[in-house]
Amino acid sequence: MTETRGTAEHGWEPLVGSAQSVVLEVLRAGPRPRTELAERLGLSGPSLSRITRPLLEAGILVERDGVQQTTTGRPSIPLDIDADAHHFVGVKLTGDSLFAVSTDHRGRVLTEREEPLTDTDVPAVVARIAEVVAAITAADDRVRGVCVALGGATIDRREVRRAPFLGWEDVPLASLLGAATGLPCSVENDVRALTHAEHWFGEGRDHRSFALLTIGAGIGLGLVVAGTVLSGAHSTAGSIGHQRLGGAVSTSDLRCEFGHRGCARAVLSARAISLAGTEALGRPVSAAELLDAARGGDHAARAVVDTAAEALGLLVADVVNVVDPEVVLLSGELVGVAEVGRAALDRSVEAARHWSTPTPTVIAQPFRFNEWARGAAAVAIQMHALGA
Repeated sequence: MTETRGTAEHGWEPLVGSAQSVVLEVLRAGPRPRTELAERLGLSGPSLSRITRPLLEAGILVERDGVQQTTTGRPSIPLDIDADAHHFVGVKLTGDSLFAVSTDHRGRVLTEREEPLTDTDVPAVVARIAEVVAAITAADDRVRGVCVALGGATIDRREVRRAPFLGWEDVPLASLLGAATGLPCSVENDVRALTHAEHWFGEGRDHRSFALLTIGAGIGLGLVVAGTVLSGAHSTAGSIGHQRLGGAVSTSDLRCEFGHRGCARAVLSARAISLAGTEALGRPVSAAELLDAARGGDHAARAVVDTAAEALGLLVADVVNVVDPEVVLLSGELVGVAEVGRAALDRSVEAARHWSTPTPTVIAQPFRFNEWARGAAAVAIQMHALGA
């Protein structure tokens, strides 16, 4: 089977120009009256009507119940997308597991799966993903695209440049998956994918700028500035894990797995927290177990968590001092560091931020591992909307 891209074969035609702009605006912003859409897009009323008429006839846009009053006092029926017309699959790969979700057009999770990944060779992983996608599409004929998110560097959402935890280099994953599934496929860095999900459907939706810091096996950074998700030369999120931190952390003996002293990974990663917790408690503990002990009132565990939270505050302050985002979102499987150690986090941010920068709004979000897969689905939605 050959790879297929966005074509009428899958029940849709790629949108271009103003039609694409209208659909993207409704997709991101939600139901909007025609007058507001025209104003947001810089279009005249007649132009918007001309553009939206075929979109309504094709069922891409729909009119919602409930009349909204416009600034002129005239009633306007909100335009929306049919969120259930097209569905998408997002997959998150770790070194030993595959997480998959299917979502509607607004990123709402419809189904979710977790599968063991016992073989990380490229053909085996492609076959495993294809099996999962086939199981989903067997019960849902509205799936229009697939995206895989992983920790590593990707190129043009087509190729995995490097994924150390899988041992991959220069893997044309999108084309391999397209051939195996018969669907439009893409691949994206996991933090960057999660940033897109927050930008379009999550806490960052109403902000022109925000930073997303993730805490887990690694430390990730996603940035949205002026309504645009920023990317580097290799389509990765910010490589902030080895950012050297200030304060007592910089002069400590804490080192990451690469031997860097006082960097973010040396204090904040799952490995670092587990090592510190094991030493403090005198028994082997994982980072998650240490957090549970701290929540339960263990003073030694709480001291380790507060040290990590202080380091996180330094990292937040670094980002705020450079970018000055409207809000900083904290996520990832170890976001509990920010929740349990919130007082230490806030003190650290306040001490390290530049005097000219306002105290940032920092939001620690509840996290489930399938959020990574939902981030991948958001990229699939974006690729579909752009006709890519």
